[in-house]
Amino acid sequence: MTVHDPESGADGLRADVYRLLALTLAAPPGADLLALLGGLAGDATPVGRAFDDLAARARATDAQAAEREFNALFIGVVQGALVPYASYYRTGFLTDRPLSALRADLQALGLERAPDVSEPEDHIAALCDVMAVLIREGADPAVQRHMLDSHLTPWADRFFADLERAEAAGLYRPVGAIGRLFLEIEQEALNRQTDQLEEADA
Repeated sequence: MTVHDPESGADGLRADVYRLLALTLAAPPGADLLALLGGLAGDATPVGRAFDDLAARARATDAQAAEREFNALFIGVVQGALVPYASYYRTGFLTDRPLSALRADLQALGLERAPDVSEPEDHIAALCDVMAVLIREGADPAVQRHMLDSHLTPWADRFFADLERAEAAGLYRPVGAIGRLFLEIEQEALNRQTDQLEEADA
């Protein structure tokens, strides 16, 4: 298996963005995470502006308001405004075929859900966390691309676009923009990376 340096600048940034998405989507952000988000600084690119927007909203939000927003978006009384699972977005049902396929791929990679985690593995936060782990461990780009193409690309852009537009989204509106734009960048970058490797092996 080809191993790439997870500490390289581009890979380090990729892992950081995936981890940031995982943290914000797994649970309501507490004061520490809000402070971290509030210190982010972007650039003039669309994704950079989304980071600036997230930082500004985080500075204007407290943990109680963030928890109320998170609950409205993802939990609700019966269910939240959004259902952040691959199976639901792809089939309309929870714990369906996409989850089974993901579990098989995770098992092949030696990854499994932590004992204290109750959410199924196809939750958007869990998938972002898996990508961060693969990058940090220097997994072959072909493995990273397989996970992206098989388990995120078919639905996550729609989820993030829905999050951007959700009526209950305030703090989470730029999270949706970051996720959508970042996945576009990821797909382009991994396409280039795998093309370069194929050319080198030819």
